[in-house]
Amino acid sequence: MSVAQEIETPSSSIIMPQEWSDATESIVNNSVSSNPPIAIVCGPNNCGKTTFSLSLVNALLQRHKKVAYLDTDVGQAVFTPPGLLSLTVIDEVTPYLTRPCLKTPERCFFFGDISSKRDPEMYLSYIFKLFDRYLKEYSTNNNKNFLDDAGFPLVINTPGWVKGIGYEILVDMIKYMSPTHVVKIKISREMKNLPAGVFWTREGVMDSNHVIEINTALQDHLHRSLLVQKDASGLRDLRVIEYFRQCFPNQRNLTRKKLGLALVAHPPYEFHISSVKIKHLHCEVHETEIFYSLNATIVGLAISSDATERLPQCVGLGIVRAVDPSKGMLYIITPVPQKTLEDVDLLLQGFIQFPTCFLKVPGYISPYVSRNVIS
Repeated sequence: MSVAQEIETPSSSIIMPQEWSDATESIVNNSVSSNPPIAIVCGPNNCGKTTFSLSLVNALLQRHKKVAYLDTDVGQAVFTPPGLLSLTVIDEVTPYLTRPCLKTPERCFFFGDISSKRDPEMYLSYIFKLFDRYLKEYSTNNNKNFLDDAGFPLVINTPGWVKGIGYEILVDMIKYMSPTHVVKIKISREMKNLPAGVFWTREGVMDSNHVIEINTALQDHLHRSLLVQKDASGLRDLRVIEYFRQCFPNQRNLTRKKLGLALVAHPPYEFHISSVKIKHLHCEVHETEIFYSLNATIVGLAISSDATERLPQCVGLGIVRAVDPSKGMLYIITPVPQKTLEDVDLLLQGFIQFPTCFLKVPGYISPYVSRNVIS
Protein backbone atom coordinates (compact mmCIF):
# COMPACT_ATOMS: atom_id res chain seq x y z
CA MET A 1 0.00 0.00 0.00
CA SER A 2 1.38 3.41 -0.92
CA VAL A 3 1.97 6.05 1.72
CA ALA A 4 -0.43 8.50 0.10
CA GLN A 5 -3.30 6.39 -1.07
CA GLU A 6 -6.28 8.40 -2.25
CA ILE A 7 -9.64 7.19 -1.03
CA GLU A 8 -12.86 8.27 -2.70
CA THR A 9 -15.90 8.91 -0.50
CA PRO A 10 -19.25 10.44 -1.42
CA SER A 11 -18.31 13.80 0.06
CA SER A 12 -14.58 14.22 -0.32
CA SER A 13 -11.20 12.82 -1.26
CA ILE A 14 -9.06 11.62 1.63
CA ILE A 15 -5.31 11.22 1.51
CA MET A 16 -4.37 8.22 3.61
CA PRO A 17 -2.24 9.63 6.48
CA GLN A 18 1.11 8.05 7.21
CA GLU A 19 -0.06 6.82 10.62
CA TRP A 20 -3.03 5.06 8.97
CA SER A 21 -0.68 3.35 6.54
CA ASP A 22 1.63 2.38 9.40
CA ALA A 23 -1.28 0.99 11.44
CA THR A 24 -2.54 -1.03 8.50
CA GLU A 25 0.94 -2.34 7.74
CA SER A 26 1.54 -3.45 11.33
CA ILE A 27 -1.66 -5.51 11.32
CA VAL A 28 -0.98 -6.99 7.88
CA ASN A 29 2.54 -7.97 8.88
CA ASN A 30 1.11 -9.76 11.90
CA SER A 31 -1.01 -11.88 9.56
CA VAL A 32 1.97 -14.05 8.66
CA SER A 33 1.93 -15.56 12.16
CA SER A 34 0.29 -18.90 12.94
CA ASN A 35 -3.02 -17.27 13.85
CA PRO A 36 -4.60 -14.63 11.60
CA PRO A 37 -5.26 -11.20 13.12
CA ILE A 38 -8.59 -10.19 14.59
CA ALA A 39 -8.83 -6.40 14.43
CA ILE A 40 -11.63 -4.29 15.86
CA VAL A 41 -11.94 -0.67 14.71
CA CYS A 42 -13.62 1.78 17.09
CA GLY A 43 -14.03 5.49 17.73
CA PRO A 44 -16.63 8.30 17.76
CA ASN A 45 -19.04 9.11 14.96
CA ASN A 46 -17.63 10.20 11.59
CA CYS A 47 -14.00 9.60 12.51
CA GLY A 48 -13.32 7.24 9.59
CA LYS A 49 -13.89 3.76 11.06
CA THR A 50 -15.52 2.35 7.93
CA THR A 51 -12.90 3.82 5.61
CA PHE A 52 -10.07 2.45 7.73
CA SER A 53 -11.69 -0.97 8.12
CA LEU A 54 -12.16 -1.32 4.36
CA SER A 55 -8.60 -0.21 3.67
CA LEU A 56 -7.45 -2.85 6.17
CA VAL A 57 -9.53 -5.52 4.42
CA ASN A 58 -8.03 -4.59 1.06
CA ALA A 59 -4.52 -4.69 2.49
CA LEU A 60 -5.10 -8.09 4.13
CA LEU A 61 -6.29 -9.45 0.80
CA GLN A 62 -2.74 -8.97 -0.44
CA ARG A 63 -1.69 -11.74 1.96
CA HIS A 64 -4.87 -13.81 2.24
CA LYS A 65 -7.30 -15.09 -0.35
CA LYS A 66 -10.24 -14.20 1.88
CA VAL A 67 -10.97 -11.89 4.80
CA ALA A 68 -13.98 -12.04 7.15
CA TYR A 69 -15.80 -8.81 8.01
CA LEU A 70 -18.09 -8.53 11.04
CA ASP A 71 -20.32 -5.47 10.74
CA THR A 72 -21.86 -4.37 14.05
CA ASP A 73 -23.08 -0.93 12.92
CA VAL A 74 -26.81 -1.47 12.32
CA GLY A 75 -27.30 2.20 11.39
CA GLN A 76 -24.58 2.46 8.74
CA ALA A 77 -23.91 -1.08 7.58
CA VAL A 78 -21.30 -1.50 4.85
CA PHE A 79 -22.31 -4.61 2.90
CA THR A 80 -25.99 -4.92 3.85
CA PRO A 81 -29.05 -2.70 4.23
CA PRO A 82 -29.52 -1.06 7.66
CA GLY A 83 -30.89 -3.03 10.57
CA LEU A 84 -28.76 -6.12 9.94
CA LEU A 85 -25.79 -7.53 11.83
CA SER A 86 -23.67 -9.59 9.49
CA LEU A 87 -20.58 -11.71 8.92
CA THR A 88 -19.35 -11.42 5.33
CA VAL A 89 -16.46 -13.24 3.69
CA ILE A 90 -14.66 -11.02 1.17
CA ASP A 91 -12.44 -12.30 -1.63
CA GLU A 92 -11.90 -9.17 -3.73
CA VAL A 93 -10.85 -5.58 -3.19
CA THR A 94 -13.76 -3.39 -2.09
CA PRO A 95 -14.25 0.19 -3.36
CA TYR A 96 -14.28 2.90 -0.72
CA LEU A 97 -17.87 4.03 -0.24
CA THR A 98 -18.20 5.49 -3.72
CA ARG A 99 -21.53 3.68 -3.87
CA PRO A 100 -23.25 0.98 -1.83
CA CYS A 101 -21.34 -2.26 -2.18
CA LEU A 102 -23.90 -4.88 -1.20
CA LYS A 103 -22.74 -8.44 -0.65
CA THR A 104 -24.47 -11.61 0.45
CA PRO A 105 -23.40 -12.27 4.04
CA GLU A 106 -22.18 -15.65 5.14
CA ARG A 107 -24.55 -15.26 8.11
CA CYS A 108 -26.71 -12.37 9.30
CA PHE A 109 -29.38 -11.48 11.83
CA PHE A 110 -32.19 -8.96 11.57
CA PHE A 111 -31.98 -6.55 14.52
CA GLY A 112 -34.62 -4.29 13.02
CA ASP A 113 -33.39 -0.91 14.22
CA ILE A 114 -30.64 1.59 13.45
CA SER A 115 -29.29 1.68 16.99
CA SER A 116 -28.69 -0.89 19.72
CA LYS A 117 -30.48 1.33 22.28
CA ARG A 118 -33.81 -0.51 22.26
CA ASP A 119 -32.35 -3.92 23.10
CA PRO A 120 -28.61 -4.04 23.92
CA GLU A 121 -28.91 -7.62 25.17
CA MET A 122 -30.34 -8.91 21.89
CA TYR A 123 -27.81 -6.82 19.96
CA LEU A 124 -24.88 -8.39 21.80
CA SER A 125 -26.29 -11.91 21.54
CA TYR A 126 -26.40 -11.58 17.75
CA ILE A 127 -22.85 -10.21 17.59
CA PHE A 128 -21.48 -12.93 19.84
CA LYS A 129 -23.21 -15.56 17.70
CA LEU A 130 -21.64 -14.13 14.55
CA PHE A 131 -18.22 -14.07 16.18
CA ASP A 132 -18.67 -17.68 17.33
CA ARG A 133 -19.55 -18.54 13.74
CA TYR A 134 -16.28 -16.99 12.59
CA LEU A 135 -14.29 -18.94 15.18
CA LYS A 136 -15.94 -22.20 14.23
CA GLU A 137 -15.80 -21.87 10.46
CA TYR A 138 -12.92 -19.57 9.55
CA SER A 139 -10.31 -19.10 12.25
CA THR A 140 -8.91 -22.60 12.77
CA ASN A 141 -7.39 -25.23 10.54
CA ASN A 142 -10.03 -27.83 11.45
CA ASN A 143 -11.91 -27.01 8.28
CA LYS A 144 -10.22 -28.62 5.28
CA ASN A 145 -11.88 -26.15 2.92
CA PHE A 146 -9.56 -23.37 4.08
CA LEU A 147 -7.46 -21.69 1.45
CA ASP A 148 -5.29 -20.36 4.28
CA ASP A 149 -3.97 -23.06 6.63
CA ALA A 150 -4.60 -20.92 9.71
CA GLY A 151 -7.93 -19.51 8.58
CA PHE A 152 -8.98 -16.01 7.56
CA PRO A 153 -8.31 -12.69 9.29
CA LEU A 154 -11.30 -10.89 10.80
CA VAL A 155 -12.01 -7.15 10.68
CA ILE A 156 -14.75 -5.84 12.98
CA ASN A 157 -16.40 -2.48 12.31
CA THR A 158 -18.24 -0.80 15.20
CA PRO A 159 -20.79 2.01 15.67
CA GLY A 160 -19.78 5.52 16.68
CA TRP A 161 -21.81 5.45 19.89
CA VAL A 162 -18.99 5.26 22.42
CA LYS A 163 -20.54 6.89 25.47
CA GLY A 164 -22.94 5.58 28.10
CA ILE A 165 -24.52 2.27 27.15
CA GLY A 166 -22.74 2.40 23.80
CA TYR A 167 -19.40 2.38 25.64
CA GLU A 168 -20.49 -0.55 27.82
CA ILE A 169 -21.54 -2.51 24.73
CA LEU A 170 -18.15 -1.89 23.10
CA VAL A 171 -16.34 -3.04 26.24
CA ASP A 172 -18.40 -6.24 26.31
CA MET A 173 -17.63 -6.86 22.65
CA ILE A 174 -13.87 -6.48 23.10
CA LYS A 175 -13.81 -8.66 26.19
CA TYR A 176 -15.75 -11.42 24.44
CA MET A 177 -13.73 -11.33 21.22
CA SER A 178 -10.24 -10.77 22.65
CA PRO A 179 -9.00 -9.24 19.38
CA THR A 180 -5.32 -9.24 18.51
CA HIS A 181 -5.57 -5.54 17.59
CA VAL A 182 -7.80 -2.72 18.79
CA VAL A 183 -7.62 0.29 16.48
CA LYS A 184 -8.88 3.46 18.17
CA ILE A 185 -9.44 6.45 15.91
CA LYS A 186 -9.36 9.80 17.71
CA ILE A 187 -10.70 13.25 16.89
CA SER A 188 -9.49 16.58 18.21
CA ARG A 189 -12.40 16.95 20.66
CA GLU A 190 -10.99 14.77 23.44
CA MET A 191 -14.29 14.52 25.30
CA LYS A 192 -15.73 12.60 22.35
CA ASN A 193 -12.94 10.01 22.28
CA LEU A 194 -12.59 6.66 23.96
CA PRO A 195 -10.35 6.51 27.04
CA ALA A 196 -6.65 6.06 26.41
CA GLY A 197 -4.94 2.71 26.61
CA VAL A 198 -6.55 -0.64 27.35
CA PHE A 199 -9.83 0.87 28.49
CA TRP A 200 -11.80 -2.41 28.60
CA THR A 201 -9.78 -4.00 31.44
CA ARG A 202 -9.67 -3.28 35.13
CA GLU A 203 -7.13 -0.70 36.21
CA GLY A 204 -3.71 -2.24 36.62
CA VAL A 205 -4.52 -5.39 34.67
CA MET A 206 -2.44 -5.75 31.55
CA ASP A 207 -3.83 -7.22 28.36
CA SER A 208 -2.08 -8.85 25.42
CA ASN A 209 -4.15 -6.99 22.85
CA HIS A 210 -2.25 -4.65 20.60
CA VAL A 211 -3.78 -1.18 20.93
CA ILE A 212 -3.23 1.17 17.99
CA GLU A 213 -4.29 4.79 18.41
CA ILE A 214 -4.52 6.96 15.29
CA ASN A 215 -6.02 10.34 14.45
CA THR A 216 -8.90 10.91 12.06
CA ALA A 217 -7.78 11.41 8.46
CA LEU A 218 -9.61 14.68 7.88
CA GLN A 219 -7.85 17.55 9.69
CA ASP A 220 -7.22 21.23 9.07
CA HIS A 221 -3.82 22.98 9.22
CA LEU A 222 -4.14 23.18 13.02
CA HIS A 223 -4.71 19.42 13.21
CA ARG A 224 -8.34 19.89 14.22
CA SER A 225 -10.80 17.22 13.10
CA LEU A 226 -12.93 18.11 10.12
CA LEU A 227 -15.86 15.84 10.78
CA VAL A 228 -17.96 15.22 7.70
CA GLN A 229 -21.62 15.48 8.65
CA LYS A 230 -23.10 12.53 6.84
CA ASP A 231 -26.71 12.44 5.74
CA ALA A 232 -27.22 9.29 7.77
CA SER A 233 -30.87 8.90 6.86
CA GLY A 234 -30.13 9.48 3.18
CA LEU A 235 -27.36 6.87 3.21
CA ARG A 236 -29.68 4.34 4.81
CA ASP A 237 -32.33 5.02 2.18
CA LEU A 238 -29.69 4.61 -0.54
CA ARG A 239 -28.71 1.17 0.75
CA VAL A 240 -32.34 0.06 0.98
CA ILE A 241 -32.95 1.31 -2.57
CA GLU A 242 -29.88 -0.51 -3.88
CA TYR A 243 -30.95 -3.65 -2.09
CA PHE A 244 -34.37 -3.77 -3.76
CA ARG A 245 -32.82 -2.78 -7.08
CA GLN A 246 -31.52 -6.36 -7.06
CA CYS A 247 -35.07 -7.44 -7.97
CA PHE A 248 -34.11 -6.33 -11.48
CA PRO A 249 -30.59 -7.68 -12.09
CA ASN A 250 -30.73 -6.84 -15.81
CA GLN A 251 -31.87 -3.25 -15.24
CA ARG A 252 -29.21 -1.85 -12.93
CA ASN A 253 -29.54 1.68 -14.32
CA LEU A 254 -33.12 2.25 -13.23
CA THR A 255 -33.71 5.73 -11.82
CA ARG A 256 -35.42 5.94 -8.45
CA LYS A 257 -38.69 6.93 -10.10
CA LYS A 258 -38.53 4.04 -12.55
CA LEU A 259 -37.47 1.69 -9.77
CA GLY A 260 -40.56 2.65 -7.80
CA LEU A 261 -42.75 1.90 -10.82
CA ALA A 262 -40.96 -1.37 -11.46
CA LEU A 263 -41.44 -2.52 -7.86
CA VAL A 264 -45.16 -1.78 -8.02
CA ALA A 265 -45.43 -3.97 -11.11
CA HIS A 266 -43.05 -6.66 -9.83
CA PRO A 267 -44.80 -10.00 -9.08
CA PRO A 268 -44.71 -10.47 -5.30
CA TYR A 269 -43.89 -13.73 -3.57
CA GLU A 270 -46.96 -15.23 -1.92
CA PHE A 271 -46.78 -16.47 1.65
CA HIS A 272 -49.70 -18.28 3.17
CA ILE A 273 -50.34 -16.69 6.55
CA SER A 274 -50.50 -20.09 8.21
CA SER A 275 -46.99 -20.94 6.94
CA VAL A 276 -45.18 -18.08 8.67
CA LYS A 277 -44.91 -16.73 12.15
CA ILE A 278 -44.94 -12.96 12.57
CA LYS A 279 -42.74 -11.43 15.25
CA HIS A 280 -42.62 -7.73 16.10
CA LEU A 281 -39.28 -6.61 17.49
CA HIS A 282 -38.88 -3.81 20.04
CA CYS A 283 -42.66 -3.26 20.39
CA GLU A 284 -45.96 -4.99 21.02
CA VAL A 285 -48.79 -5.01 18.48
CA HIS A 286 -52.35 -6.05 19.32
CA GLU A 287 -53.38 -9.17 17.45
CA THR A 288 -56.22 -7.31 15.72
CA GLU A 289 -53.73 -4.84 14.23
CA ILE A 290 -51.02 -7.27 13.09
CA PHE A 291 -51.87 -7.23 9.39
CA TYR A 292 -52.39 -3.46 9.29
CA SER A 293 -49.06 -2.92 11.00
CA LEU A 294 -47.30 -5.20 8.51
CA ASN A 295 -48.56 -3.60 5.33
CA ALA A 296 -46.18 -1.22 3.54
CA THR A 297 -43.29 -2.08 5.85
CA ILE A 298 -39.90 -3.66 5.42
CA VAL A 299 -39.58 -7.00 7.17
CA GLY A 300 -36.76 -9.41 7.81
CA LEU A 301 -37.23 -12.78 6.11
CA ALA A 302 -35.94 -15.40 8.49
CA ILE A 303 -35.62 -19.11 9.04
CA SER A 304 -36.50 -20.24 12.53
CA SER A 305 -33.63 -21.31 14.70
CA ASP A 306 -32.89 -24.97 15.20
CA ALA A 307 -31.54 -26.70 18.26
CA THR A 308 -27.97 -25.74 17.47
CA GLU A 309 -28.42 -22.15 16.29
CA ARG A 310 -31.09 -20.93 18.75
CA LEU A 311 -31.38 -17.64 16.85
CA PRO A 312 -33.33 -17.05 13.61
CA GLN A 313 -31.11 -16.63 10.58
CA CYS A 314 -32.08 -13.73 8.30
CA VAL A 315 -31.90 -14.44 4.57
CA GLY A 316 -32.93 -10.99 3.33
CA LEU A 317 -35.48 -8.19 3.41
CA GLY A 318 -38.92 -7.89 1.88
CA ILE A 319 -41.53 -5.19 1.28
CA VAL A 320 -45.00 -6.22 2.39
CA ARG A 321 -46.90 -5.24 -0.77
CA ALA A 322 -50.34 -6.30 0.43
CA VAL A 323 -52.15 -8.50 2.90
CA ASP A 324 -55.32 -10.48 2.17
CA PRO A 325 -56.65 -12.02 5.39
CA SER A 326 -59.73 -13.42 3.60
CA LYS A 327 -57.48 -15.56 1.41
CA GLY A 328 -54.91 -15.97 4.14
CA MET A 329 -52.13 -14.56 1.95
CA LEU A 330 -49.21 -12.16 2.36
CA TYR A 331 -47.65 -10.61 -0.75
CA ILE A 332 -43.98 -9.65 -0.42
CA ILE A 333 -41.54 -8.07 -2.86
CA THR A 334 -37.97 -9.26 -2.39
CA PRO A 335 -34.82 -10.07 -4.38
CA VAL A 336 -34.28 -13.25 -2.34
CA PRO A 337 -34.35 -16.32 -4.63
CA GLN A 338 -37.52 -18.40 -4.56
CA LYS A 339 -35.65 -21.51 -3.50
CA THR A 340 -34.47 -19.71 -0.37
CA LEU A 341 -37.89 -18.18 0.27
CA GLU A 342 -39.39 -21.65 0.44
CA ASP A 343 -37.55 -22.14 3.75
CA VAL A 344 -38.66 -18.82 5.26
CA ASP A 345 -41.09 -19.38 8.13
CA LEU A 346 -40.63 -16.20 10.16
CA LEU A 347 -41.29 -12.54 9.36
CA LEU A 348 -39.52 -10.03 11.61
CA GLN A 349 -40.83 -6.49 11.80
CA GLY A 350 -38.70 -3.71 13.22
CA PHE A 351 -38.26 -0.02 12.53
CA ILE A 352 -36.42 0.05 9.20
CA GLN A 353 -37.68 3.10 7.35
CA PHE A 354 -39.48 2.69 4.06
CA PRO A 355 -37.80 5.01 1.46
CA THR A 356 -40.20 7.82 0.57
CA CYS A 357 -39.26 7.55 -3.12
CA PHE A 358 -41.00 4.15 -3.17
CA LEU A 359 -44.21 5.84 -2.05
CA LYS A 360 -44.15 8.60 -4.66
CA VAL A 361 -44.98 6.55 -7.72
CA PRO A 362 -46.55 8.58 -10.58
CA GLY A 363 -50.01 7.41 -11.54
CA TYR A 364 -50.74 5.88 -8.15
CA ILE A 365 -52.29 7.43 -5.05
CA SER A 366 -49.90 5.22 -3.15
CA PRO A 367 -49.30 1.56 -3.94
CA TYR A 368 -48.44 0.77 -0.32
CA VAL A 369 -51.28 1.94 1.88
CA SER A 370 -53.93 0.33 4.08
CA ARG A 371 -56.38 0.00 1.21
CA ASN A 372 -54.25 -2.97 0.09
CA VAL A 373 -55.21 -4.80 3.25
CA ILE A 374 -58.25 -6.68 2.07
CA SER A 375 -60.59 -7.35 4.98
